Amino acid sequence: MTLPPTKPGLTPLTEPGAAADLVARMRKGERRAIARAVTELERLSADAPPLIQALQPYLGHARVVGFTGPPGAGKSTLVNAYTEHLRAEGRSVGIIAVDPSSPISGGAILGDRIRMTSTLQDDAVYMRSLASRGHLGGLSPAAVRVIDALDAAGKDVVLVETVGTGQSEIDVAEVTDVRVVVSAPGLGDDIQAMKSGLLEIADVLVVNKGDREGAERTLEQLKGALSIRARDHAQVPVLKVTALTGDGIPALAEAIDSIATARLAEPAIDRRRRRARFLIARAAADAIAARIKADTTGKLAALADAVLAGALTPDAAAETLLRG
Repeated sequence: MTLPPTKPGLTPLTEPGAAADLVARMRKGERRAIARAVTELERLSADAPPLIQALQPYLGHARVVGFTGPPGAGKSTLVNAYTEHLRAEGRSVGIIAVDPSSPISGGAILGDRIRMTSTLQDDAVYMRSLASRGHLGGLSPAAVRVIDALDAAGKDVVLVETVGTGQSEIDVAEVTDVRVVVSAPGLGDDIQAMKSGLLEIADVLVVNKGDREGAERTLEQLKGALSIRARDHAQVPVLKVTALTGDGIPALAEAIDSIATARLAEPAIDRRRRRARFLIARAAADAIAARIKADTTGKLAALADAVLAGALTPDAAAETLLRG
């Protein structure tokens, strides 16, 4: 894989001591240093490998909280309200908002920045919008690298808000310590929009826009859905909040704190190992997808013909393809 070069005018982090110096500046809270680190890691530039090495001694301290759920649930507004609560407690915050990718440039649409303008004026809050890059699980590998950057920069809490595409969006369970699944009244078939995968990864279920008609019904539907699942899921707190007014945010923060305290008792290396497994699995999947897309030898076409003729099952054809 060819890494993109460092931008002109910047000292290459491959020079002796440059990466360590950048990390030291990040840990002092220099926004420009954090921004550069995040950019290099997002692009996976030629400066990323030495930077990743320099970050290692400072990882594993931040609490990582994921917010996911169907589109229209008000995740950005909720993240903004929760961030204001954390700042009132004196905790620094990093925010990773995974936006849909532009079909033209591949970049993030940046809708979340519009809804979080007031919070972003706080020097103790750093936010980066990332493109989903078409990853149906809700997160790209860049998001995990940026989590590490914000962790190493000394942020007390890192919030990850995913795109909001419903049930497919379960990658957040692999890389966060606490998962908050957000719904709202008036989204059509409330429970069907987020059943199975999302309900099963939830540590906290939130009904946002709690001042709207139908909020109580949605709350009871979620409680009912949890009650017929395994015993551990039946204990998941289901909370009603109104992010625009701040109603219910203290109770949400208390629930997150309780779960995070137990999760962070786990050795940091174990939590980081889960993220590393995610990165390896995603890199392998991307490599396989690239090989299939290229198919310069026509091998895939031949395997497809074999499947159509009944000579191979799809599973056997896939194994053949993976063996090269």
